[in-house]
Amino acid sequence: MVKKSQHWVPARQDIIWIDCNPQVGQEMRDVHPFLVLSPQSFNDKTSLVIGLPMTTADYNADNPFAVIVGKPQADKNSYVLCHQPKSFDWRIRNASPHPLDKLPPALFSQVCERLNQIIQLA
Repeated sequence: MVKKSQHWVPARQDIIWIDCNPQVGQEMRDVHPFLVLSPQSFNDKTSLVIGLPMTTADYNADNPFAVIVGKPQADKNSYVLCHQPKSFDWRIRNASPHPLDKLPPALFSQVCERLNQIIQLA
């Protein structure tokens, strides 16, 4: 894991590590990458971060709600799960920067479009 600075606050488009425990049912558990959707000012003031979990689980290749965002591991694709928006207290859950840093703007747009197909905000 990348070491965070004392004043680090996650920002929109950041990929962070976050502990998803406790979990229930089919929710993700343990520490996973998480794509931040909420702006840094919100994250700082509320200690909450709103975003989408990421995984390398192969069964997401056929998931219409997952956006493929690259290969962080040798032979594994990484997926953003647009159908699982979540909010976490990032301070309590000891969030930290992920080595992938930020999702590129074009991919972030694609993720936001897929999420909007589900929740239809705009």
